[in-house]
Amino acid sequence: MLALACPASLKGVLSARDAAGALAEGFRLGGADAEQLPVADGGEGTLEVLSGALGGEWREALVSDPLGRDVPARWLLLDGGIAALESAEAIGLGLVAEQDRDVMRASSRGLGELIHAAMDAEPAELIVFLGGTATVDGGRGLLEVLGGFRMPARAACDVRSPLLDAVRVFARQKGATPEQLGELERRLLGIEALEPFAGLPGAGAAGGLGAALAALGAELVPGAPLVLDLLDFRERVRGADLVVTGEGTVDRSTWMGKAPSAVADVCGEAGVRAAIFGGRVTDRREGVELYELSGDPRRAREDLVDLGRQLTDT
Repeated sequence: MLALACPASLKGVLSARDAAGALAEGFRLGGADAEQLPVADGGEGTLEVLSGALGGEWREALVSDPLGRDVPARWLLLDGGIAALESAEAIGLGLVAEQDRDVMRASSRGLGELIHAAMDAEPAELIVFLGGTATVDGGRGLLEVLGGFRMPARAACDVRSPLLDAVRVFARQKGATPEQLGELERRLLGIEALEPFAGLPGAGAAGGLGAALAALGAELVPGAPLVLDLLDFRERVRGADLVVTGEGTVDRSTWMGKAPSAVADVCGEAGVRAAIFGGRVTDRREGVELYELSGDPRRAREDLVDLGRQLTDT
């Protein structure tokens, strides 16, 4: 039996690579052959996943974090002259302590600065992975420093939601209070440049940065399928008997284009059994083989070893 470990990161608990290692250990304890292929969808850790599988050259720039403080941010130059950037590197939620999170103040300016730094290297193409940001500013800060692209650009979105879902679905996860939601929505609607792009799938990714980058000429594409294509996932899954994927919390957003649902879709097309795990599960879908772990971050690695062993035992 061949089992493939394809988790996304468990944010703040385990990287995708570490989660894949734990699952693979469980597979082997259950008597299966195991391969590791961690995945991502544009959020935090996407560049690490690509670097681990594809190599590339790391570059670094000093940019503004969501609260305007200097922070070093990396980007990855891949073969073929593709500059891969990750919004979470510059303006990620993980860069701001929980007690300091302030969606009314947080700015996307740092991502614009990071894109400028990457363009100065004159790559053949830019891919900006969107997800995991502390911002809900509709790209206002980014638009202050970035007027367009000097080469073809794609914005790879971790969700396929329209602009206002940046507030209605995701703002609370970034610390917004119920009283702030109306003002955040008015702010997004007040950015005239975003209006023609507000309904595009992915416009609401990363606090509205999908719409902002579309306004500058980038093509919006789903992040998870793009990552899977870069990883040659369809070829790798051939011959597998079991694929296990998942993330820290399986909720409504999981089914809006996150990596686990994209992995399960490809497995379904290939006729390969796919199982999805979540440390917590708040949204279940019919016909999906879904497992909920203990929810205790201290047990996360142990939980994944146990799950891998359980699935291959059965």
